[in-house]
Amino acid sequence: MDRTYLVENYKEMGLYDDIDKNIDVLKTLLDKSSDVIFREFRIGEKKVKGFLVCVDGLVDKALINNNIMEPITLESRKLDNNYLSKKNVYESLLNYFITTADIKEVEKFGDVVESILSGDTPVFVDGVDKSIVISTRGWEQRSVSESTTEAVVRGPKEAFVETLRVNTSMLRRRIKNPNFVIESLKIGKYTKTDVAVAYIKDVAKDEVVEEVKKRLSKIDMDGIIDSGYLEEMIEDNPFSPFPQIEHSERPDKIAAELLEGRVAIISDGSPEVLVVPTIFVQFFQSAEDYYERYYISTLFRVLRLAAMLMSLTLPSIYVAAVTYHQEMIPSPLAISIAAQREGVPFTTLMEAFLMEFFFEILREAGIRLPMQVGQAVSIVGALVIGQAAVQAGLVSAATVIVVALTGIASFSIPAFNIAITFRLLRFAMLLVGGTLGFFGIIMALMMILAHLASLESFGVPYLSPIAPSNTRELNDVFIRIPWWAKIFRPHKVAGRNVKRQNYTRG
Repeated sequence: MDRTYLVENYKEMGLYDDIDKNIDVLKTLLDKSSDVIFREFRIGEKKVKGFLVCVDGLVDKALINNNIMEPITLESRKLDNNYLSKKNVYESLLNYFITTADIKEVEKFGDVVESILSGDTPVFVDGVDKSIVISTRGWEQRSVSESTTEAVVRGPKEAFVETLRVNTSMLRRRIKNPNFVIESLKIGKYTKTDVAVAYIKDVAKDEVVEEVKKRLSKIDMDGIIDSGYLEEMIEDNPFSPFPQIEHSERPDKIAAELLEGRVAIISDGSPEVLVVPTIFVQFFQSAEDYYERYYISTLFRVLRLAAMLMSLTLPSIYVAAVTYHQEMIPSPLAISIAAQREGVPFTTLMEAFLMEFFFEILREAGIRLPMQVGQAVSIVGALVIGQAAVQAGLVSAATVIVVALTGIASFSIPAFNIAITFRLLRFAMLLVGGTLGFFGIIMALMMILAHLASLESFGVPYLSPIAPSNTRELNDVFIRIPWWAKIFRPHKVAGRNVKRQNYTRG
């Protein structure tokens, strides 16, 4: 059979009742792949022809041997062959001999090929134009381990892995309610990546769930390798530097977001789960905030917000003050800075810009290198090179201190994706502060605020509950009230079921 014709039309082609034709078609489509296994066998005393196809490395071979091949080849001999037709043999396999729970029948070559390449095993019987597809997925996978990007002192330590079903099971283990729904779809012309949409039916807004499924169904691209692909394809404003979709590798955090009415998007092959709708303050909240006592969590939240402002504005304020507003610096400090800068060949703006630039290079090198080498490079870069640069008269000590404080402040922001946004904006703020002084900094901050206020994430204002203001929900933004007082879910996020609990304590 012509392979070009098959490749173009196999998805809509129905299976034949002649098993040899089915073998020919599948071998034409898949036989060039050395990892595809074709196994032919005989069923019962009448020796009805059958075969199965699977991909080595994607399937659990023990399951195929024990639950498929052994019952078919050995137990089928006990059938009363006097009354069996080929169709009866097929029905007997379907109802009695295949002992795995997850099976389905398919009638098209497109479904068969997709199942094979996903790790399932179709079984064919001569004389029947249908196939029994058995779930035999069993590839090697990383075991569940501690989160590396969202470490906490107190709380669950396990993190998502790259296998979709392991990730959904970790969520299902935390939310044992029939209203917790996980819907699946496939995205990617070549990768056919399994993507799951998870939500709690009577808590999440129906329109948000439908919007998520609608945006995902519109994606038409070659493949989805990581959830980052999905994030860029479905976010509301793709040109904004601010992330509008939160992601996390912590099952406890995603479960808590689902309980607030949000929708999770889980992609096979990615340990990061997306959550929508997302608001700005979510990026400054850690899972540990809800495990420690509330006044300690409140203190840490205030510190993080202060660190966010430092990360964004400290270098620009320093450059603006030294260049244009020396009168605002106490005299002893101004004299000290001037003395340090004596002999430095660069302007304050150029000096700070170069230091920030090299600091980012050092940080990037520390991340990309192996862990042991990366730590050494970071320490050597920060201490040795910084000190040597000051002694050589290339930069002033004050500039090194400002850049170092800025870097430390950016590390305290829990979400990496918003932290790198501030790293990007910091350079723009630096240029504005070095050319227009405090006036430029204020104008830039107002523009950033106006931009933030214009953003939405799946119908929810990005700055809510700050703008538009909702005083009842501010109790979980700058502060964290105790659990016994958290009566309601976020009003803008949750659907019909807004009340979370009664005002009671044990």
